[in-house]
Amino acid sequence: MDADACPVKFEIALIAKEYMVHVRFIASYDHLSNRKGASGEWIYVDPGKDSVDIYIMNHIKRNDLLISQDIGLASLALAKGVYALSPRGTEYKEESIQTALNFRYLAAKERERGHYGKGPKPFTLQDRRNFEQSLRSFLSKFEGV
Repeated sequence: MDADACPVKFEIALIAKEYMVHVRFIASYDHLSNRKGASGEWIYVDPGKDSVDIYIMNHIKRNDLLISQDIGLASLALAKGVYALSPRGTEYKEESIQTALNFRYLAAKERERGHYGKGPKPFTLQDRRNFEQSLRSFLSKFEGV
């Protein structure tokens, strides 16, 4: 789990315990105090923009579940046969990831031109509930396997 800026760490830890699933939180030393009650294995990597992504890509395996808001990281993980879920509960899928990457690229180009949008929508209680439901639904598919 990409833990640097994830708003659902506590929920992940709670649901992982409920389903008896091992969870690994990967964060950079820049976010050392970012645990907020989330129990599980915590791995800290060098500070820097891509350190967490590089660590995850070097250690993630086919059929693992990645939780991240990073669309680029999710697309790389999908190519390795990994499942990917956003903190808002959206499952990243091979058939739709390219569209998400294209929108991200266009938004970056607009920012380069000085056109700034509103940014991401605020994370809501409904987003948190959607995530919990999606994670439970995902894990229940593999329960007992």
